[in-house]
Amino acid sequence: MNTALPLTSPPANICILRLSALGDVTHTLPVVRAIQRYWPQTRITWICGKLEYRLLAEIENIRFIVFDKKAGWREYWRIRKLLRDEQFDVLLHMQVALRANLLSAMIRAPIRLGWDPERSRDFHQQFINAHIESVQRQHQVQGFLAFARALGLDVVDPEWNLPVTEAARAFAAQYVMPDKKTLLISPCSSHKLRNWHVQGYAEVADHAVRELGMQVILSGGPSELEWDTAAAIEREAQSKLINLVGQNTLQESLGLLQAVDVVLSPDSGPAHIASALGTPVIGLYACTWSQRSGPYRYLDECVDHFEQAAEQILHKPAAALRWGTKIERPGVMDLIEVDEVVARLEQLVSTDSV
Repeated sequence: MNTALPLTSPPANICILRLSALGDVTHTLPVVRAIQRYWPQTRITWICGKLEYRLLAEIENIRFIVFDKKAGWREYWRIRKLLRDEQFDVLLHMQVALRANLLSAMIRAPIRLGWDPERSRDFHQQFINAHIESVQRQHQVQGFLAFARALGLDVVDPEWNLPVTEAARAFAAQYVMPDKKTLLISPCSSHKLRNWHVQGYAEVADHAVRELGMQVILSGGPSELEWDTAAAIEREAQSKLINLVGQNTLQESLGLLQAVDVVLSPDSGPAHIASALGTPVIGLYACTWSQRSGPYRYLDECVDHFEQAAEQILHKPAAALRWGTKIERPGVMDLIEVDEVVARLEQLVSTDSV
């Protein structure tokens, strides 16, 4: 492995390779902010996915290269041609998936920093010559920040500063009433088995409206799963909800996530984005463990049954499982009770945390 780390002087340029997903690129942003803070003259190039670029587009002083995975091998050759005359001082190879590993071969850099062997897959170690420190039971946000520390930056706490445009704020202002507290329900993860049941969301929404005097907004992307889930929640709920699923851009969703008082979501990109923006998140966890992948600023607000799922389904204590194990089985999320979620919401509202 490369012995040139930590760096003794600021590099002229750094390439960051993190294509997806929304939650993980949100985790990557504190690394960028640390570099910008300590090495303001260092040029940063970030190779990311098309959807993820829509989230990151307003961040200044970064050169973005957008990778379209749907374009197949043509996209690899395009990136290779684009970068063939460039050499970076450092590559931060922050994604272990095979397509990212293959893409990293198109990037020239003498220092190629990646994940430690315990968190690697798809031959990731063959594409790097240095890796971050292996730490047991580490939250993903701190795992990403380990890249900054490996470079020699003295950073402990994450800083996001995710920009929200005035247009996005104006969009949110059309729906978020200033004289009422607002609960935003983002009901869907991209992993269907991580999603809670419709009845639970509807009951929490009704409680928020009837007992807490809140307004409730349903939010999400334009996928069929999200459309269908939101429509089902509307049908099941007895209260009037505002359904914005599929009706706003990703930038406008930033405005919503910042403007509301509480976000309710399973392990998903919006949960991590809301946390980065400083909006309290009630995270719903059973398939994955919030200790590793919960909304970083609001881990104490999560309703987490991962340990119960580990015992009941895998017949092992959670602590005995490989860090990052997922228990994505039908019915696992049913371990979460409506009363638990309502209690978290009531506590947040009553303590003026929101």
